[in-house]
Amino acid sequence: MTGVGKSTALDALQVLGGQKVLPDRREVTDAVMIWPGVGRDVTDREERFALTAQYRAAHPGGMAQALGSLLADTRHWGLSPLFDGLRGLDEVTYAARSFPAWRFVALGAPDAVRVRRLLGRGDAFDRVIDTATGGTLRAELDSLAGISGVFSPAELDGLAALEGPECAAAEVLAKVRIVLSERRQYDPAAAEAFLRGLPPGRALVLDTVALNPAQVARAVQDWA
Repeated sequence: MTGVGKSTALDALQVLGGQKVLPDRREVTDAVMIWPGVGRDVTDREERFALTAQYRAAHPGGMAQALGSLLADTRHWGLSPLFDGLRGLDEVTYAARSFPAWRFVALGAPDAVRVRRLLGRGDAFDRVIDTATGGTLRAELDSLAGISGVFSPAELDGLAALEGPECAAAEVLAKVRIVLSERRQYDPAAAEAFLRGLPPGRALVLDTVALNPAQVARAVQDWA
């Protein structure tokens, strides 16, 4: 999921072991799902989630199905490249059942932490259109559809308190909308529960709040 620390952990893992990393989810989404469907770049995160949902309606395996349809030259990528990443129960289930040689590392973090990480990473990709706030940030957050099913009132208070000279209300609102949109499409808890049911040699689940990136990388390397 966005903001759980995948990119940082991958960077640390590459420093440790020099593993090859395949083109990431964003690139595969553009090449397999978005350009063939609409024939243009799509930068708004909510629109991208909607387009990938359309792809999944026709391809139940989602990104796992898209990735499995591609070929990688092992002379370049090696025999055990890394991919970032699959999302949700459907993709993980499809991958585990369709590709028995694939192994999985799941990184998790609470949704409020993910919002804070999105605010801190400054990635231009993390944007949505129409994030102007007409009232107080706290009221705007309360008005978002499905907000109460993802964030507690205390978490919303904490997110609203982030507004300040270096963190505009519109930016907080945009990042919360990204996390909400992603949660509408994917259920990280169900995917994690499925992975925990696989043999230990096939899946590793890590908490990126309890572990820093270097510790995540070391845990993955030791497990692999």
